[in-house]
Amino acid sequence: MERLAGRIILLWGWRRALVAFLAGALAVLGQAPYDFFAACFISFPLLVWLLDGVTGEASGSLLRRLRPAFAVGWWFGFGYFLAGLWWIGSALLVEADSFAWALPFAVVGIPFALAFFYGFAATVARLLWSSDIGRIAALAFAFALAEWLRGFLFTGFPWNAIGYAAMPVPLLMQSVSVTGMVGMNAFAVFVFSLPALLVARRHLRLGAALLVVLVAAHAGFGYVRLHAPAAPVTRTLDVRIVQPAVDLSEKWDASVRDRIFATLMGLSAAAPEAGHQKPQLILWPETSVPFLFTERPDALTALGDMLGDGQMLIAGVVREEGGSAATADSRYYNSVVAINDKGEITDAVDKVHLVPFGEYLPFADLLNRFGIEQLVAGPVNFAAGNERHAIALPGGVRALPFICYEVIFPSLVVIDATSAQLIVNVTNDAWFGDTPGPYQHFRQAQIRAVENGLPLLRAANNGISAVVDPHGNIVDALAINARGAIDARVPISAQAVVSAGQRRINGMLIMFLFAVAACVLNVRQRLRVN
Repeated sequence: MERLAGRIILLWGWRRALVAFLAGALAVLGQAPYDFFAACFISFPLLVWLLDGVTGEASGSLLRRLRPAFAVGWWFGFGYFLAGLWWIGSALLVEADSFAWALPFAVVGIPFALAFFYGFAATVARLLWSSDIGRIAALAFAFALAEWLRGFLFTGFPWNAIGYAAMPVPLLMQSVSVTGMVGMNAFAVFVFSLPALLVARRHLRLGAALLVVLVAAHAGFGYVRLHAPAAPVTRTLDVRIVQPAVDLSEKWDASVRDRIFATLMGLSAAAPEAGHQKPQLILWPETSVPFLFTERPDALTALGDMLGDGQMLIAGVVREEGGSAATADSRYYNSVVAINDKGEITDAVDKVHLVPFGEYLPFADLLNRFGIEQLVAGPVNFAAGNERHAIALPGGVRALPFICYEVIFPSLVVIDATSAQLIVNVTNDAWFGDTPGPYQHFRQAQIRAVENGLPLLRAANNGISAVVDPHGNIVDALAINARGAIDARVPISAQAVVSAGQRRINGMLIMFLFAVAACVLNVRQRLRVN
């Protein structure tokens, strides 16, 4: 092991960059759908040893001295995001004649940009570096900081945060209900990096003890929470989740809209599965209604006829404001609407956090001059909604809806159980086919249920549609590309361990404690050397 670490530390030039790239790519195996978290116990020690070996120009500026560390982190990040996000390019192949030219920008450009966050993390860690366990604490703090920044800078894209690799199954998901993702990212990087101490004489026993204690605490807390007495059930809700598996090549084809709508209606109106009651709530995926209700009021009449007394439909739609489709000042929203048994729209919630280049074009006036248009999401540019609110469901239940990738943002999915008792996520991951993308998306939605201690209903056009309980257990689900419906009785109970505000404080405190430990050990080493 010492010989291997020595070789890694002494690497230079393209060999160092290649090992960093491969280490980052290997770490992706810790994410869904692979869930092989053991790979991270190789990737992060490699990163530690690579950073051990970086040396800048001693007589140069601080920037020049830190540039090699940034390069190592950037190559690690580029490998991680390239291996973890290559499937984004699938969306551009749905309409390849129009958008295949953008494939390199999506597949390579996005990882290229995101890698700067990990380059930043390596740079910050190197500033606090020491020759003992302090450098492990420094890396944990720096990555937690980088992942936190990745959640909101440049509209935010916290996809595949490192902490998810530490939560492959419900037993190992429960800690996030206390630490939040900030704290989980810090703990995950710290634990994954501890094997780097195997080649050190200092703090080896301390590192081994911390590894055992933290892993045992992580799994032990999960066991206790999963086996603790369930919170009192205040009410139940019978639901049906529809997964129509509509081919994207047909989705906006006017000639097949009636067939798509008939498929949705047929799946919704079918008799309940054996052992289940008639659903009180029916849930359709994102933009599942293949036309504007303003153009097809007869569709609302048909829905009213299909829905029985007391039933409600929540459907993903494109919602128009400001006139007809021919009106230049019309505004379009990616929305969910609630429709009652009379065929009336009783509520609507618009998507607040839109996907750049997918649902709207940043700097549209400038980019349109170069012939660059919106790349994937639909036939129109969407406007962002102003706010999100809970929708009142039958039986006195209130559900807070999140559309598509809104659910990956822990800072957005912050729910007070007194205002909402259910998380609803509608999405259309058919853009990405049967790739890791839909599985990664589902895992992040699953974690939001655990964080907030609330059940999750998820409707996806082609999967993964599911019912998830407050502990992250999958009650029922439909596979990728399956067409069908899920019937389930959902117990409504609040089981959050701590409030969202306390969870945020805990995460920041954990990150701060790692920073303090790194600073103290860094200063201690400097004093010892001097």
